[in-house]
Amino acid sequence: MSSAPWLARRQFVLALGLGFVLARSDAPAWAGTPGEVLVGQVLRDATMRGLNGPSRPLSSYRGRPLIINVWASWCAPCRAEMASLERLAWGDLAERFTVIGISTDDHVDRAQAWLRRSNATINHYIDHRLELEHMLGATHLPLTVLVDASGRVLAKVAGAREWDGPEARRLIEGQFPASGGRGRALGPSSGNAPRTAAR
Repeated sequence: MSSAPWLARRQFVLALGLGFVLARSDAPAWAGTPGEVLVGQVLRDATMRGLNGPSRPLSSYRGRPLIINVWASWCAPCRAEMASLERLAWGDLAERFTVIGISTDDHVDRAQAWLRRSNATINHYIDHRLELEHMLGATHLPLTVLVDASGRVLAKVAGAREWDGPEARRLIEGQFPASGGRGRALGPSSGNAPRTAAR
C-alpha cells in the first residue's frame, strides 16, 4: 500500500504546546484508508484475535474510554514507545481508560515473539485482512487512537510518543477527564514508520 496519496489527503493539526500530531473533529472529512472511521465517528465492531490473551470483540471495551495503539514488530518507532505505553497502562491515570494494542504484522509468530521480548502485559490483538488497520486509518505506524466510552473516536496521534511523559499526560487528561471512579488497565517511545516498510 503506497502512503503518498494518503498523506496528500490527510488533515492533521499540531496541538498547540503539546507537540502531538492530531486529527481533529473539525478537520475536513477525508479518509486515509478504505472504510476509515474519522475523528468524531463511532468505531464499528470487529472481532480481535488475541496475541497474548483471548480473542474478543472490539465492542466489549465499550463503557470505558480506550487507547488503541496500532503497531508492528518490524516498526522501530513502535517498539521504542511500547515501554511507555506499559507504564501508562499501569500509572496513576489508568483509572480513566484501558490501553490495548493492535498488531498489523502479517505473521502471528513475529508479533508474539516481540510481545514476549518486551514483556508486554496489556492486551494485544492482531489485525485480520486489514480490517482494523483500515478502520483506524493506520497509513503510518505507530498510530494511537483515543476513543470515548461510547466508541467515538476523539483523537488520532501519528508517530511514536513517550506516553507516560508530560505532553501525553496533558493530552490524555484533556480527552479523558477524571470521573472519580477507580478502574483498572486491562491486560496490563519518537518517529513515524510508513506502513509500507518491509516486514
